[in-house]
Amino acid sequence: MPDPIAWGAAGPYLAAAFVLGYLLGSVPFGLVLTFLAGKGDLRKVGSGNIGATNVLRAAGKPIAALTLVLDAGKGAAAVAVAWQWGPDTALMAAYGSVLGHLFPVWLKFSGGKGVATTLGVHLVMAWPVGAACCGAWLLVAAVTRYSSLAALVALALGPVFAWYLTADIQLVQYAAIIAAIVWLRHAGNIKRLLTGTEPKIGSGKRASH
Repeated sequence: MPDPIAWGAAGPYLAAAFVLGYLLGSVPFGLVLTFLAGKGDLRKVGSGNIGATNVLRAAGKPIAALTLVLDAGKGAAAVAVAWQWGPDTALMAAYGSVLGHLFPVWLKFSGGKGVATTLGVHLVMAWPVGAACCGAWLLVAAVTRYSSLAALVALALGPVFAWYLTADIQLVQYAAIIAAIVWLRHAGNIKRLLTGTEPKIGSGKRASH
């Protein structure tokens, strides 16, 4: 557990790291890139989500791939910058970046699902954990063709990987908390998976909210 006195002294740095992470995380790359590609408002296409999966439906593979890289990169960048002031500061930037993507102030706190940003954070906080989560996502996606199921499995395994690969309690707690929030954001996807109506990768089928 963190030392309360140390955290109190570092308060301004922790707050600044959280704000930095939130501002970087809240940049809606999918929305911006889709608009610049002449495909209109991403929020009015498919599921209405601003993440890479919906960008794939709206603007095709190249724009979706770029969105994926940038959404992961903003989480990674926030943590990498904040890490200069220590792991606790990096952890606050990690929380801020994912929450910024999920609840961006610019979009009235209605953002994406947070998967790519979380994976980007994991890769910088502890690259073996991030690599294991990415591997889990790729495996499940390849077998089932469900992006949402792959994301749910990969993030649920995050705290497990963090425990076995790092034994860092703070990282385990972070991975568990973020996984729970992201699972809640996938409530609609979970319902569709259970009813068999969730669109598969590349199907072109539109998902409802």
